[in-house]
Amino acid sequence: MHPDSDSLFDLGVVDEPAQAPADDRPTATAPLAVRMRPRSLDEVVGQKHLLRPGAPLRRLVEGGAPASVLLYGPPGTGKTTLARLMAGAGGGNRHFVALSALSAGVKELRAVIEDARRRLDRHGRPTVLFIDEVHRFSKTQQDALLGAVEDRLVLLVAATTENPSFSVVAPLLSRSLVLQLQSLDEDELRELLRRAVADQRGLNGTVELTPEGEGTLVRLAAGDARRALTALEAAADGALSDGSATIDVAAVERAVTEVAVRYDRAGDQHYDVISAFIKSIRGSDPDAALHYLARMIVAGEDPRFIARRLMVHASEDIGLADPTALQAAVAAAQVVQLVGMPEARIALAQATVHLATAPKSNAVIVGIDEAMADVRAGAVGAVPPHLRDGHYAGAQKLGNAVGYRYPHNAAEGVLAQQYPPDALVGRDYYRPTAHGAERTLSERLPKLRRAVRGERP
Repeated sequence: MHPDSDSLFDLGVVDEPAQAPADDRPTATAPLAVRMRPRSLDEVVGQKHLLRPGAPLRRLVEGGAPASVLLYGPPGTGKTTLARLMAGAGGGNRHFVALSALSAGVKELRAVIEDARRRLDRHGRPTVLFIDEVHRFSKTQQDALLGAVEDRLVLLVAATTENPSFSVVAPLLSRSLVLQLQSLDEDELRELLRRAVADQRGLNGTVELTPEGEGTLVRLAAGDARRALTALEAAADGALSDGSATIDVAAVERAVTEVAVRYDRAGDQHYDVISAFIKSIRGSDPDAALHYLARMIVAGEDPRFIARRLMVHASEDIGLADPTALQAAVAAAQVVQLVGMPEARIALAQATVHLATAPKSNAVIVGIDEAMADVRAGAVGAVPPHLRDGHYAGAQKLGNAVGYRYPHNAAEGVLAQQYPPDALVGRDYYRPTAHGAERTLSERLPKLRRAVRGERP
């Protein structure tokens, strides 16, 4: 898939025909990513799940029944390209207007909608309205689109890197076809790079891309086609200026110092990565957990947020299978607070590995959740009189604390006595596993319960 290009939309509204004339195509001085924009579906790389014969997106691009679309996916997966191809469907009769959510407001939206209404009434020409980064529109701005989308005054094609379930208002979401684009895989990126090296619109064979250099570009791109082409162009310019026509690993490294981590702390990547982090720890995979920890640290995630998640996980998924897990997580949080980054990354990594390699048990969270469910269901009951507070005048006359047996007076520190309300006698909430330190508890707890409940072995 050819990369998106945001530069055309930075100024707000871009009004252009659905199929640009030949002399309006990108010039030789335009960025490589712009020059290599696919002009037809046959040139599109990637997104096979959406472009196979009969798939909704292919039908839309090939002029099928019009429908508003939300294109959801990471940067560099072709959202803008597909919007332009959809605008060119239907024999080129569709008018194409683009708005950037970064700069357009309700006033601009209403002007475009009114213009689309006049064009449809006078010339019968439909308008494709492309909105880039629609998740940045406020609820009011998104609501302003509803009528025009409902009446098909405009065919909306909106692009977002955020999960539309969280970032797009429900009425607009229900009126649109949601299509999720995927990052390009390694083979697709290699195809894209090789095409850009050979194609007349691209580098036209002026450089040679070595297999090692290609592999480095693929790794740096991380599934982003725009990033791959931008890095290729920078490496080619550097090599040619040095009098070389070869793009190898050294040429790529000179041109690209560090790959940017795809991670938006305000978006769904934030939730996806932290979810993968916790699930890797729960799954006892310290290597995967360290990978996701590194992604969060490099992207600038708040280390206090990471530390909080570790503390929660230590109780939720490990509990008493390893009583030191919570201590390790709390200690890491203290290092974050007292020392700060970048040194605190070591403590976070230590706690991550500790938790990932610890025996797992969810018995604690299951126990408290079951107890809370009973309470919410009304299973509370009166506190047994002998357990009530007896430290005030008149308490004994009410029967409070009368008959309470002090466990320390017993030789083993445990004696038979009712502790729960009558309705909950015999209800077991905490059920230790046989994992880690809970193995000992699983052997000891039945004995304690029998002693407390006055039951025979």
